[in-house]
Amino acid sequence: MSRVELVHDAHATLGEGAFWDERDGVLFWCDIDGGLVHRFDPGAGPLPPIEIGERVGCLAPREAGDLVIATQSGLYDLDLATGTRTMFAEPEAHLPDNRFNDGATDRQGRWWAGTMSIAQPPTPSGTFYRIDADRKVTPMIDGIYTTNGLSFSPDGRTMYYSDSNAAVRTIWAADYDIDAGVPTNRRVFFDTRVVAGRPDGATVDADGCYWMAGVGGWHIVRLTPRGEIDMVIDMPVERPTKPEFGGSSLTDLYVTSIGTAAGPVGENQPHAGGLFVVTGLPAPGLASARFKG
Repeated sequence: MSRVELVHDAHATLGEGAFWDERDGVLFWCDIDGGLVHRFDPGAGPLPPIEIGERVGCLAPREAGDLVIATQSGLYDLDLATGTRTMFAEPEAHLPDNRFNDGATDRQGRWWAGTMSIAQPPTPSGTFYRIDADRKVTPMIDGIYTTNGLSFSPDGRTMYYSDSNAAVRTIWAADYDIDAGVPTNRRVFFDTRVVAGRPDGATVDADGCYWMAGVGGWHIVRLTPRGEIDMVIDMPVERPTKPEFGGSSLTDLYVTSIGTAAGPVGENQPHAGGLFVVTGLPAPGLASARFKG
């Protein structure tokens, strides 16, 4: 039986970007609109957040130490000891109404980060970028409103991603060339119109099942590699955003969420914006690779 527990009542405005660093045993995650990078140690609890000073969408620990972060203005190295950030790329300087959103590393340690439109009404100006170990930034997939759901199969040969926009709300799968880092043969993996929540952040477990945060739907959903619903877990918040396996055995599924400050929500969710952990699941997760750059 699965169990959902609140582990940090952070009241984040827009919790996202969870990444379990297996080497240091710490979960990193973002409050996008709050401009914060949070750290959670399962043994010690929440550590002091790092103030970024602008929207921060996703992050990844580096193989050499510290983090890379993707913000509204560009891509940065972040020194965890001092909080100092140093820009190394500004791929969308020409798009002031965009910001970075979802991201993940592939099994080979490349970092992928996607952008989204913050204009009203939004436009399909979002792009997924691949950042290689030499820091070369390559636009790979464009024409997306809200980049989300980025994850990779256990063997790394299938790439998943989604568009959270209410008019799209689709998750795709693509064949992934693990040597070149190139997705091809895109197809619909799951159309979320059959469930309550739109697709948000995601992860893949050791069985190859895809875990989707159903934002707006009060749940997270486990999908088989065939794109069939296997399990639905009710959450105590309407807008869960990003699941990420962690813990010493990778059996704990951490889930970030959106807080009430981000807009009206349903009643009876005093811990919206909190960090939760789900236990008692059928399979452990997979360790996320550190960014090689």
